[in-house]
Amino acid sequence: MKKALSVGVKEFRQIARDRRTLMILLFVPAFFLLLYGYALNFDIRNIRLAVEDNDRSSTSREVVSAFVNSGYFDLVATISSDADIVRLLDRGDARAVLVIPAGFGRDARNGHTTSVQLIVNGDNANTATTVVGYAVGLVGALSTRYEVQARLASPVGPLVRTEPRIWYNPELRSTLFLVPGLIAYFAMITAVVSTALSIVREKEVGTMEQVRMSPVGPLAYVIGKTVPYFVVSLVSAMAIIGASMLLFDLPMRGSWPLLVASVSLFLVGALGFGVLISTIAETQQVAFQVAILTSYLPTFMLSGFIFPISSMPGPLQIVTYAVPARYFLTVLRAIVLKGVGAAAFWEELAALGIFAAMILALASLRLRREWSLSR
Repeated sequence: MKKALSVGVKEFRQIARDRRTLMILLFVPAFFLLLYGYALNFDIRNIRLAVEDNDRSSTSREVVSAFVNSGYFDLVATISSDADIVRLLDRGDARAVLVIPAGFGRDARNGHTTSVQLIVNGDNANTATTVVGYAVGLVGALSTRYEVQARLASPVGPLVRTEPRIWYNPELRSTLFLVPGLIAYFAMITAVVSTALSIVREKEVGTMEQVRMSPVGPLAYVIGKTVPYFVVSLVSAMAIIGASMLLFDLPMRGSWPLLVASVSLFLVGALGFGVLISTIAETQQVAFQVAILTSYLPTFMLSGFIFPISSMPGPLQIVTYAVPARYFLTVLRAIVLKGVGAAAFWEELAALGIFAAMILALASLRLRREWSLSR
């Protein structure tokens, strides 16, 4: 018993001296509690809805109000042409478009069967399925009310029907939205963890001191360390896409050069982040824990890979703007599923470029400072 107590006291002292490990031990449980408590929400809300009202009657406005007042949809645009539908869905400015035909109000008032069309972006199959379910329920409730007002028994079915149209993923296959997320997930983990551990390993075995005293500068050292991992990560990402095309019929509707360039831009930022972690951590254990905490969890939970960002609380949505995988997923889905050009997602590319530049600059400053202090 006395020996066990001595070992316990010694271990407590060791943990107290290692402030980085102590912070991780205290921070990770709280982080998991907050993250899972707020982000794990399967209710889809704040769905961006655009409306093309070709009837412009009080009845059509009542339909739009039913969607907006349901608490699930946010009206983001009122459009007047099919070209606007393509533009909004391609750019991701709207998740669904409600099209109300001319004469809708007259037909509904007279007891004639009519319909509205809902065009849904199907790049995220789970979200699209839920959106269609919400719309069918709302229109069904409206149809019942019109039938009562027209004193119809409606033996042939609902008076007002919904005609959903799913773009980009008509079959709502989960694979078509999971694969881009897996690419982002594996690319981030491979690049960050491998680079961070590789450089920290030099510190642990003592060869870092020899490197610092050699004529090799920090920039040449970082490039030599990161280029192999860049190649491995890029090949891994392309292999995932190729395997998905062969095994799961993943379409490739966009430009291959644009896809490779986008993946490369994302990897540059991830590799720079791994270098930054290596300037903070002194052991591989700490480096691995920091890499998992700062890359794995945000990429999995806060990028829109699994859980819609629009359904998260406001403060957590603000945090997602600092997650590069959020922008990367938008770019990947736009290229692979929608087949659009860079003009449709240039803002996301710019965000990835800014992230990569800032991370590389910060990592370079810290590495130069570390080397200058050791000489």
